Amino acid sequence: MALYAIGDLHLCLGAPKPMDVFGGAWSGYMDKLRQGMSVIGPDDTTVLLGDLSWALGLEEAKDDFAWIDAIPGRKIILKGNHDYWWSTAAKFYRFCNDNGFSNQFILNNNHYEYDGFAICGTRGWFFEEERSGTHDEKVFKRELLRLEASLQSAGESPKIVFLHYPPRYKGYECEEILELLKKYDVRRCFYGHLHGASHGLAMEGLWDGVEYRLVSADKLNFQPFPVIL
Repeated sequence: MALYAIGDLHLCLGAPKPMDVFGGAWSGYMDKLRQGMSVIGPDDTTVLLGDLSWALGLEEAKDDFAWIDAIPGRKIILKGNHDYWWSTAAKFYRFCNDNGFSNQFILNNNHYEYDGFAICGTRGWFFEEERSGTHDEKVFKRELLRLEASLQSAGESPKIVFLHYPPRYKGYECEEILELLKKYDVRRCFYGHLHGASHGLAMEGLWDGVEYRLVSADKLNFQPFPVIL
């Protein structure tokens, strides 16, 4: 039984937007993902940190979620900034039921248990960078509420946080999210979103008592990161 994490799969089976056009590490990425995910077993849990599918709606994303469904074990899913298919949890679970997809679960205002640890998280937000008015401030505050709801739901269990956006990188810190990590004694935080040259902005390792790790697919050479083996 193992816990894995990987973000930014950018699956394109339902929407014609393959990442191969960017070349480099992304060339042949679907084959790389199939090979990389083959280490996952039926008793494992995999956290998928957003930007899973380019599809604009759930029906268009059907082939992408069939691909995810074929990954053995439990899959826990966060929202990313490109997950336009994302709707309500009720609609997602109905979609999974209608298509025979199993073991896929939304991480949103809640947590999941794994071997004595609580899997917590939300999308996060680049508030300082993307602020363009009251809409962005509302989204940012909503993400803070979702993260705190997730952390609160875990009670006294030791918590591992998974985000799509990095809460800190070179030249940027999201103080409000960092304060929540401190408040709830979070010791490990995983995030995605950064690609290519932006990998150089990632802050990994121990910072202020929290271990950070970038787990976007291209950073991991399309192999899931073993959080706990």
